[in-house]
Amino acid sequence: MTKSKKFWVALVLFSLIGQVAWVVENMYFNVFIYKMFSASASQISLMVSLSAVTATLTTIFIGALSDKVGKRKIFIGLGYILWGISILLFALVKVDIIGAIFPTAVSVSALCITFTIILDCVMTFFGSTANDACFNAWLTDSTEDTGRGKVEGINAMMPLMAIIVVFGGFMFFDLEKAQSWTLIFVIIGAVVILIGALSFFLIEEPQVKKDGNENYFKNIIYGFKPSTIKSNLTLYATILAFAVFGISIQIFMPYLIIYYEVSLSLENYVLIMAPAIIIAGIVTAFYGRYYDKVGFFPSIIPALISLAVGYIVLSIFTQVALVFIGSLLMMIGYLTGMAVFGAMIRDYTPQGKAGALQGIRIVGQVLIPGVIGPAIGALVLKSAETIIGNDGTETFIPNQNIFIAALVVCVLVVGLTFLVRYLVNKNKAKEETK
Repeated sequence: MTKSKKFWVALVLFSLIGQVAWVVENMYFNVFIYKMFSASASQISLMVSLSAVTATLTTIFIGALSDKVGKRKIFIGLGYILWGISILLFALVKVDIIGAIFPTAVSVSALCITFTIILDCVMTFFGSTANDACFNAWLTDSTEDTGRGKVEGINAMMPLMAIIVVFGGFMFFDLEKAQSWTLIFVIIGAVVILIGALSFFLIEEPQVKKDGNENYFKNIIYGFKPSTIKSNLTLYATILAFAVFGISIQIFMPYLIIYYEVSLSLENYVLIMAPAIIIAGIVTAFYGRYYDKVGFFPSIIPALISLAVGYIVLSIFTQVALVFIGSLLMMIGYLTGMAVFGAMIRDYTPQGKAGALQGIRIVGQVLIPGVIGPAIGALVLKSAETIIGNDGTETFIPNQNIFIAALVVCVLVVGLTFLVRYLVNKNKAKEETK
């Protein structure tokens, strides 16, 4: 079935803007509390972990609810609007504002970090409702098995396209100044609200089977039932491999921009990274079609090799040209791996259960990586060099050990892909004997 123009516009627009918001959260909230309030590696890890837990619980409950009511558009539209409003609220998290509200606070900076973490969880609730639970369920409902690699190739390149947009936009701001962050939050919040309003005109509601008599709580636990796991072993093995893949990424990702800017003193890291991001995005867009042709195992192994080689280069070299090469290989491996895992998970998701199983997907994609990855990164950076800022506070300097730790975990992913291949071949053998 040929997709309408509205489908492709909706796919690009909602995926891109959703990822822009997530990039700001996942990569720049860390920079925000690091620069504005001198947050430690453990505080950054805590924020990422709590956000991951919130995203998981939200996706489990809202995904199942959207299955029950048989609607996706209303959750996507309202979710994006409330998501944008919550982003606007970050403009109020300033030392002078929080200090005026709590004049007796021992540490206003610590209080600002606490408010940022709490507000991050609120924002994540609305974002996961709109994007993780319902946009992804809509995407699964709206695509055929034979074309998911192509769709997922576009969807998976959006995180890096979002990085280009965010990096490019952030070039015009002095991130050392609180007023710059205020303007950033206002702009992004307003754009996300606008996208939420457009959803009511662009999103074409897919045909989702609605069962009003279906028990909501049974639907919530559907993905966690032993019988469901047993009947969908390939899906769960893929999610497990995806989770370990995500752990590898999250070991370094929360600290990546800080590493570029502080550790390597790359003030122009945006100009260095933009070409790498563009190239990786183009490769990923075509790589999804490669998955459609050759299947999971032949397409995931090259992605993991690229990721591993990128880690090796980044862990050894600090020269600008080699950092660019290492970052390019890392990003190509990251994005193409995301595309392959995403398409594989959609292919093995049972029909009619896309919403309920988004919770399981998010456990593998967000919860496990978001809790374990940053914790490993913080542990690796526990003995990292520190510097004293102009305000007298101490901050850490990320080092190359985060890439070495990520490489070790990447090797584990390779082993799990052999398990997935075994289960795929086993399923094919069963079908041939029928």
